[in-house]
Amino acid sequence: MELLENPVRPYAWGSRTVIAELLGEPVPSPHPQAEMWLGAHPGDPSRLVREGRPSLLAVLGDDPERLLGPDRNARWSGTLPFLLKVLAADEPLSLQAHPSLEQAREGFARENAMGISLDASHRNYKDANHKPELICALTEFHALVGFRDPVETLALLRALDVPELSAHVDLLAAQPDPDGLRALFTTWITLPQSMLDELVPALQKGAVALAGTGEDWAREARTALELSERYPGDAGVLAALLLNRVVLQPGEAAYLPAGNLHAYLQGAGVELMANSDNVLRGGLTSKHVDVPELLRVLDFTAGPPPVHSGTPENGWTRYDTPAEEFLLRSWRGPEGLTTHLPVPAGGARVLLCTAGRACVRAGDEIVELGKGAALFLGADDLGAEIESARPGTHLHLASDAL
Repeated sequence: MELLENPVRPYAWGSRTVIAELLGEPVPSPHPQAEMWLGAHPGDPSRLVREGRPSLLAVLGDDPERLLGPDRNARWSGTLPFLLKVLAADEPLSLQAHPSLEQAREGFARENAMGISLDASHRNYKDANHKPELICALTEFHALVGFRDPVETLALLRALDVPELSAHVDLLAAQPDPDGLRALFTTWITLPQSMLDELVPALQKGAVALAGTGEDWAREARTALELSERYPGDAGVLAALLLNRVVLQPGEAAYLPAGNLHAYLQGAGVELMANSDNVLRGGLTSKHVDVPELLRVLDFTAGPPPVHSGTPENGWTRYDTPAEEFLLRSWRGPEGLTTHLPVPAGGARVLLCTAGRACVRAGDEIVELGKGAALFLGADDLGAEIESARPGTHLHLASDAL
């Protein structure tokens, strides 16, 4: 068992309170803190809290068979297959999607062959891995996730009643299916700036009127208004009208497969994904947007995203997804409650404490895990037991799903 020191990413959309409070640091923080990464991604790996502070990436590289287990070492090519994050959004993230494994491998190789530096601002593929992900809410969490049923989107667009968008509404009405969604999204995302400078303010007016009614679609209208005020003249404001607006309560989770267009709006959560940083953006950002590449990976299949409450498992809650690379479990306990750490059939794990305090025992070794602290357990760390040392202790455990 090894305590971890985890990097915090200071993106502009981050919170000045959530991660600072989690880590027991002064609040508000001097700059926004958006994500805390727990894992072995080459871009920002965790470090072990011991002499020399070696990175988890280097430690795994030195002894992958013991720490990952022989089978996992072969399956995951000597790497930790998942990346765990604490995500804290005070402002909306960019509209984005992630590639499939095949698309990521092809795109990474293509950009390497073109000689594009890994840290270039216009680079799409930072690695050769896909990035399916699960977001599990710590607070009420607001997001736009996946394309809405086009018939429902037509109802929203008609309720907004924006004359300048009437031809676009007709375009979707003529083909209310995934192909129609693709056509409308492509039209909006490729509009010249001069047209966006007319359409987005017109949408604002319709959103103001609808948001004040309290009727159907008022919440979606308020979201469109907020996005248009924050990103004036951005094509992503229009594209966001096509997506499901989802609110997760604490403990609820949503799974986002490859090709799912989404934007997290506000809230804090534990995010678990395949070990990748590949992001293709579609708007609501000043960063690079590659429209042809985004269109190549998007899934325009419509429907509401499933919200997972988890499955009980020996006192833990387990969040299953189709992804082999990761599996999230959570546990809540009153003071003095003891539980066994789930033991997958091999594989490494990362244990994070998001509230309270716990004692982790494995053989003769005891590690105290306070709020914000995290522990790496290798494949050979078996039989660990956890005791809650404070009321309301809340733990999250990441492993692969094999």
